[in-house]
Amino acid sequence: MTENWTQTNQKYLAACIGEVKTLLKNHVSKLNGEDSQVLVAAPLPEIPEGSPPALEILSNLFGLSPFEKQVLVLCAAVDLDSEVKVLCAKAQGNPNMSYVTFGLALACFPKAHWSAVSPTSPLRRFKLVELSLSNCSNSITTSQLSIAERVLHYLTGVFYLDTQLQGIVKPTTCKSQLVNSHQQILETILAIWQPTKQKLPLIQMFGADENGKQSIVQHACAQTGLELWCLPAELIPQKPEETQELANLWTRESALLGAGIFVSAEDADAGVMKGVVGFIESVPGPVFLSTRERRQVAIDSAVSLEVNKPLKIEQRHLWESYLANESLNQHGVISGLVGQFDLNASAIKTIIQDAKLLVKGGATLTEALWQSACAVTRPKISELAQQITPKATLNSLVLPQREKQLLEGIALHVAQRQKVYGEWGFENASSRGLGITVLFSGSSGTGKTMAAEVIANELHLDLFRIDLSAVVSKYIGETEKNMRKLFDAAEEGGAILFFDEADALFGKRTEVKDSHDRYANIEVNYLLQRMENYRGLAILATNMREALDSAFVRRLKFIVNFPFPDEKSRIEIWKRIFPKETPIDHLDFERLAKLNIAGGNIRNIALYSAFLAASESAAVGMRHVKRAAQVEYAKMEKPLTQAETGDW
Repeated sequence: MTENWTQTNQKYLAACIGEVKTLLKNHVSKLNGEDSQVLVAAPLPEIPEGSPPALEILSNLFGLSPFEKQVLVLCAAVDLDSEVKVLCAKAQGNPNMSYVTFGLALACFPKAHWSAVSPTSPLRRFKLVELSLSNCSNSITTSQLSIAERVLHYLTGVFYLDTQLQGIVKPTTCKSQLVNSHQQILETILAIWQPTKQKLPLIQMFGADENGKQSIVQHACAQTGLELWCLPAELIPQKPEETQELANLWTRESALLGAGIFVSAEDADAGVMKGVVGFIESVPGPVFLSTRERRQVAIDSAVSLEVNKPLKIEQRHLWESYLANESLNQHGVISGLVGQFDLNASAIKTIIQDAKLLVKGGATLTEALWQSACAVTRPKISELAQQITPKATLNSLVLPQREKQLLEGIALHVAQRQKVYGEWGFENASSRGLGITVLFSGSSGTGKTMAAEVIANELHLDLFRIDLSAVVSKYIGETEKNMRKLFDAAEEGGAILFFDEADALFGKRTEVKDSHDRYANIEVNYLLQRMENYRGLAILATNMREALDSAFVRRLKFIVNFPFPDEKSRIEIWKRIFPKETPIDHLDFERLAKLNIAGGNIRNIALYSAFLAASESAAVGMRHVKRAAQVEYAKMEKPLTQAETGDW
């Protein structure tokens, strides 16, 4: 507010206080039998056009009657003018009653009406004034009336968020550049608001891009002169009376601040949604409800708008506009970023800012952009999966040539998917089946996890092993919710999902005999649909391929079989298993390959033998390997034969 408005506001409020003081003095004179000394209040100043004082704004916002407005001014006057307390005591004939009561207002002010302090009146419903009824012997007319501190400051021209709402609502901060598809949604919102004169309709915004939703709403509020505050759904109380109290408090604040509320209920359960619906039903608006999926909300005039991540072509334009002044091979770098990550404008801007800091640390901008993109998207998936730092390379794997070519083909598909699907138009033909789902099948220890590391290493992407204990839940619907979080986060961050022991999650559907079978089948059906629409790389590993549901197998892009290594392959594994830093002493790899075991067992033996050698400060020799092999075979409950060890 300008200094001129502040002075005008103070002058107008002082005049209104003078008016109620005159009425008080006249009432005191009447009580004293001095009717002839009736005073006439000075006329109120004219209200400036276009910039009314705070009292008039508040009165219009809450529809206060002239009597209710005088009650409010009287309550404010007690705090702002010391003479008013003395007049209150005189007017009530009691020196101890130097405060406002409803009975005093009824006696002093014209056009008085009893409904002014009913619980549903604007004064009390929106906590403009408070009626102290703590003493049960007090009646409504003799109980103290006092103005809310927040309202008192507002009348004097001091604006801030009520302290009761601090920590519950917070200002939104993600007003980012709008892409064309989001701009169209903004124009829809403004068109919805334009003809509305009564209560604004609830606008439910559903979809995968919460930051995008907030940004659209912020632009809408900015164009209409409103502030926007965010309220997490889980902070809305579920008890009806507490929900109503919060709604009334926010209604007052939204009016005083000129603000809208953005209720974030992305993954709210039924209990939380009950409180959300109770809140938004009681708030006149503007109210925005943000959900991941479209919710059925039984509220009149509610409007639902879908907000998804920017289209790939829009993401490309965002990268290009933010990197316009940077010297790098933009087409190649940006194509890679757009192909691997599914990001909104806010995330892209953050990634570029973080990347510039990494550049100062010595990285190239291309490397920094990739590292920052992985880092920004990584936290959203780490709760349900374990990150694996990939170290293995294609040369680390000992596999038949056909299987190696399949792994190279998988990496090629991931690296080039944006060019083929986007630039070459394949995604225009169908929106399904654009992901790359792979099955690694083979017995334990044949290299399935290592192969997943190889692909992640080749593509410079994060690899996450899914923690089934965190994903699978006994509660109905929770498994599907967790899987959705995984797939959504992986699509955004370009991460690779590795489902070890996948048959536990993607098992065959069964005949429905009871409710448990029905819900188990629902989970499998959901996974089938989600895998069909998944746009990233998911690797399913199992040593029980026959246990997988056939519908999953049909949706697989690649099936890589990991055979049990033959003797020739085992020789190669033994040659590569010891790091070059490890001292070895005349190891006979051909004799070691007589051990009829998988690569995982070979690794265990090699590692144990290294510890044995280190304890003797010696190089790893055949005797160390033999002792380690005896331990590994005992663990497998398998005899170590003379044919395998010979004369070690």
